Amino acid sequence: MSEVLLINIDSTIPNLALKKIEKYHIDLSDTVTWDMALALNRADKCYVSCIFPENRYKCLIFEGRALIGGSGYDINVKLPTEIENIKVLINWGFTTRGCIRNCYFCFVPKMEGKIRVTGDIYDIWDGKSKELTLMDNNILALPEHFKEICAQLRKENLRVDFNQGLDHRLLTEDLWNELRTIKHQKEIRFAYDDINYTKSVTKALDLMKANGLKDWQTRWYVYVGENDTFETVYPRLQLLRKYKQLAYLMRDKLVSKNPQWVALSKWTSLMGAFKYDFYDLLSKSDSLRIYAKYFPKGNFQPSNPYLNHVLTHYNTN
Repeated sequence: MSEVLLINIDSTIPNLALKKIEKYHIDLSDTVTWDMALALNRADKCYVSCIFPENRYKCLIFEGRALIGGSGYDINVKLPTEIENIKVLINWGFTTRGCIRNCYFCFVPKMEGKIRVTGDIYDIWDGKSKELTLMDNNILALPEHFKEICAQLRKENLRVDFNQGLDHRLLTEDLWNELRTIKHQKEIRFAYDDINYTKSVTKALDLMKANGLKDWQTRWYVYVGENDTFETVYPRLQLLRKYKQLAYLMRDKLVSKNPQWVALSKWTSLMGAFKYDFYDLLSKSDSLRIYAKYFPKGNFQPSNPYLNHVLTHYNTN
């Protein structure tokens, strides 16, 4: 019997790799201790996971004394096959790994490769919980598998959260009907990561509106990176608000303190605020008024002709 130490550097949600390691060693009758760096000297084995690159320095004390992995440390470090293949029933996990996209800000294709099926809800669900969180990065890229997962969710009467969001570009009427006939923990989430996706976003929203989409039923991740400007961010939020759908401003850490993005983040995140005109709140809200000096004056209109057409002429009621 061995003493095993598991160190979760920075994950705020269940760390799947460490949970697999824990089960592997418990099945061997080993003693497992979590997040107690002082136990390093007496541990027979130590495993460390680091998710965010800015926290890599926290791994230094474990180098040479532990197996260290995670996207924040080294995406090439893999678990041994006998541990990777373990299924842990914690109501949180993946039914697919990999992705068909190659977004510049995402490490998934490099770390996980091409998309493939790795299991179903019965590899994740404990058989008791009424809720399940699926972390699949692009499950709609495998439509038949997605339909199978939805059928299982209906059969077990589970509420699901597709936590990573869904790819609106792959949405069809068939897949939308699957989505809207299962139970969800939260709003159904998609991504509007670039203003160049505006036509595909409006196409997806029009499809959903024509097939039963309710007001404020979806939430869209709006990524903001180093190359974004007010001209590329605010119109995306305007469009979502026009369609009466919610937004979540995902600020890259390199630009997270930009006062424009802070203010827009407050607008999208404060309960009920997104239902109101931003410029109206900017002049009246105590929490937003302090940011007014950072924004263009007057009624902002995007220079993109297509966006102007959508925002001016589309009837989305």
